[in-house]
Amino acid sequence: MTTAAAVPPVLPPLLDLAGTAVFALSGALVAARLKQTFVTMAFFALLTGVGGGSVRDVLIGVPAFWLRDPWVAAMILAIALMAWFTPRRWWEGQLLEWADAAGLASFAVLGAAKALAFGVAPLPAMVLGVITGCVGGIIRDIIAGVPSVLMRPELYVTAAALAATLYTLGVMAGLPHGITGVVAALAGFALRGAAMIWHIELPGYSRERKKS
Repeated sequence: MTTAAAVPPVLPPLLDLAGTAVFALSGALVAARLKQTFVTMAFFALLTGVGGGSVRDVLIGVPAFWLRDPWVAAMILAIALMAWFTPRRWWEGQLLEWADAAGLASFAVLGAAKALAFGVAPLPAMVLGVITGCVGGIIRDIIAGVPSVLMRPELYVTAAALAATLYTLGVMAGLPHGITGVVAALAGFALRGAAMIWHIELPGYSRERKKS
């Protein structure tokens, strides 16, 4: 029986944990905006923080990453407590948006890296990178009943796709994993940042069907 390869050291573990914390905070703040209970807030934080990575791991066929890391659940609970006991205005605005952009790009790279390490083909690995970066937020928005990032014209999913694609292509070209991961994450972060500053959006479908 063959053993799956170890995940290449693309991003430091603390950066991975920090990205989970950012997404967990965004989930907790959605619950705060809806004036929900602390239990709901903690649930939103958990879903948003680990949703994308959990779906990726299920598709790869390995245990969800947060089930074997004792720090993830504890950190998410701490984030929920912090959000509960602090004014929401402290966390709103551009600071959280930029932190979310950094987490999005980093998670997209990390997701693609783990997929490649477990023998997933390049194109599906890119898709799993996008899933890792975006699905947690999509689940959060659906449960909260607000417009999902998937349905917005702004460049969000596209930024995750850029990061995952650049990393995968770099690895396929034989470039060092670490350098490639950093460059790919920075590219995804830059694209998301540009979209926020200059309101860059993808065009919507507008072609009308011809009447017979």
